[in-house]
Amino acid sequence: MSDRTNSAANIGLIWAQTPDGVIGVDNTIPWRLPEDMAHFKATTLGHPVIMGRKTWDSLPARFRPLVGRRNIVVTRDAQWTAEGAERAGSVEAALALAAGSTDAAGDPATGAPEPADEALAWVMGGGEIYRATLPHARTLSVTEVDTPIVGDTYAPSLDADWRIAEDTGWQDSTTGLRYRIRRYARP
Repeated sequence: MSDRTNSAANIGLIWAQTPDGVIGVDNTIPWRLPEDMAHFKATTLGHPVIMGRKTWDSLPARFRPLVGRRNIVVTRDAQWTAEGAERAGSVEAALALAAGSTDAAGDPATGAPEPADEALAWVMGGGEIYRATLPHARTLSVTEVDTPIVGDTYAPSLDADWRIAEDTGWQDSTTGLRYRIRRYARP
């Protein structure tokens, strides 16, 4: 049985990792995988995204804020501000912000907000934020990149409650890397 906490927000986590669970090196993604970036965009567009401040800082300036998404940044720095981002002082505050509106970004085509029962906030990192939000999550979207990399940031470990709900199977990227995308769910 899971120790999952009931959360008012419908939370999903999204990340890419090596088979050993590496998700980052020196606050960067250590591979180039355009297919995963396209998957990330298609999955998160129109939904709030929750990230730590280091993840926000790691985004290239031209991509901040992520367009078509409500950007919620978790930081303990009470003075932190950034155009296009909302500050949350804790993971709990970020979850409350995500649950407190239907979706400020709304439908990217029409600008209309999504119905509250369909809104899903996506947690996009980093490692600390993933570990803190995993107990609240209902779904995971994990891209596994078949490459050996020594890293300094790791994906959270999944307990036996998580089940593979979808698996694309191994595919070849235009960059030559092999990858697969798995969606996990739990009761």
